Amino acid sequence: MFNAGEFFEAHEELELAWREEAGEIRDLYRGILQVAVTYLHITRGNYDGAVKVYGRSLKWVQGWSNVCRGIHVKQLCEDAETVMKEVERLGRDRIGEFDAAFFKPIQWNETRLWICDRCGSEMYEKNCKVTCPNCGNRFDCSDLNLYFD
Repeated sequence: MFNAGEFFEAHEELELAWREEAGEIRDLYRGILQVAVTYLHITRGNYDGAVKVYGRSLKWVQGWSNVCRGIHVKQLCEDAETVMKEVERLGRDRIGEFDAAFFKPIQWNETRLWICDRCGSEMYEKNCKVTCPNCGNRFDCSDLNLYFD
């Protein structure tokens, strides 16, 4: 949904995942949903809302491994920063001129190579359980049923 530009719908689905998750990964879900809300504000011409929500999203999307649970977090952060630089360049009066081509899709690791969000080691998948051999971090692959593509 996010990658299709359906930012409101992406926010709704990510909020469900965020509310159901008890682990630390919920903060990443929260950050991505706030980036979706930032983009929604931009599409609606709401400069102040976009700036405010983007500022809040930073504390939730920063500090993760470059790739966490298959999500290319570093790239998402860089893409969102580029979007916001363009929003700031346009300013409040010209936000309606924003070019949606600045919105880049979330890069999702479809080869299922997992990097541990705790220690940065490569994780292994067996019987739908993804485990870090270094620190023991573990999650169920069903946790990944989010709508990123």
